[in-house]
Amino acid sequence: MKTKLLLACLTVFLALQPGSLWACAACYGASDSTMAKGMNAGIFSLLGVVVTVLGSIAGFFIYLAKKSGAAAPPAITND
Repeated sequence: MKTKLLLACLTVFLALQPGSLWACAACYGASDSTMAKGMNAGIFSLLGVVVTVLGSIAGFFIYLAKKSGAAAPPAITND
């Protein structure tokens, strides 16, 4: 039991040790390289897809709200 606890503590200790990190080829280097331009194009493409989908969902709910408002019976007033 004591050995397992010691091994677990040692594993956690080694896993949490700070070390030098190496950046990938896309992140490290010239920001005007073709790989960076391609990564930016991918980000903007995905952003466009997300905006289109969320805009479509919002538009659908606006359409439903307008249709339900038009189909609502008129309010009865006591004159």
